[in-house]
Amino acid sequence: MRSRGHVDLMAEMCEECWQRLANGLAAVEGATAPPQDPAGSGPPRCRACRGVVRRYPTYYERWVDLATVELPAGEVPQRYRWRLIKAPAPRVPVVLAVHIRVVDPLPRDPVLPAHAFLCPRPGGRRTPDTRPSPLRRGRGQTVTVPCH
Repeated sequence: MRSRGHVDLMAEMCEECWQRLANGLAAVEGATAPPQDPAGSGPPRCRACRGVVRRYPTYYERWVDLATVELPAGEVPQRYRWRLIKAPAPRVPVVLAVHIRVVDPLPRDPVLPAHAFLCPRPGGRRTPDTRPSPLRRGRGQTVTVPCH
């Protein structure tokens, strides 16, 4: 397949390989929310704390729970920073959540943190996160996904 989700792929992948790639991205980026139920009653809620969240699809057909407020990027560890974009034409107009990982925003630039960063559940992640992000790769490193 050459197109999937909300993006055109740069390589052809079978369904199994696409699912493996999308699931891997979701695990690294924290996009593990269930899909938004259009017929659901009320706003989406966090499965852990039951707080209201903003649930958006990603470009790779997974869903992420985001906070309901923007924060300055300097207050949010890199691994929890997201932005919303409109899917590129000619697709149906839809808002997608995009993980910020290539160009760091300025410390005062607004970002939408993943809800996991602000979640008040026991073990919430509002504490400083000094671990290196698994999304950071050195120059010239690539992720190879074999397709059979």
